[in-house]
Amino acid sequence: MITAQDVAKLRQITGSGMMDAKKALEEAAGDFNKAQELLQSRYAEKAEKKADRETGEGYIGTYVHNGKSAALVALACETDFVSRNDEFRELAQNIALHITALIDEDASIEDILNSQYIKDSNLTIDKLLKTKIGVLGENIQITSFKKISL
Repeated sequence: MITAQDVAKLRQITGSGMMDAKKALEEAAGDFNKAQELLQSRYAEKAEKKADRETGEGYIGTYVHNGKSAALVALACETDFVSRNDEFRELAQNIALHITALIDEDASIEDILNSQYIKDSNLTIDKLLKTKIGVLGENIQITSFKKISL
């Protein structure tokens, strides 16, 4: 039997909605790993369907580390509603932190997408974006970034 605590735990791990988490746990017969895989697969499918949508809104995430290095990242989405969403803005900040810590100044956006996410080594930035696309329901793209260091 799937409990509310199980659903809450999966939601915390994946950032998914309550009904998505519950449905994935039910289909996975309570197996958290299998439920996570189901959610990632579903979110990847949603992201693929939304990939051609125009991203005319967004937010610039920033991160400065000890006043010695910093990054700006332009994270685009479809609507101003999502661009003002706290979860979207936190995503932009976390990607800026990731760039500051792990990405070379001359790297490409593709290099960022393929890198392991600093806060969860089980994810790449690409998988993280696909998860957020599934959760927020809009196409999300990194359109540009800049890293500077002393």
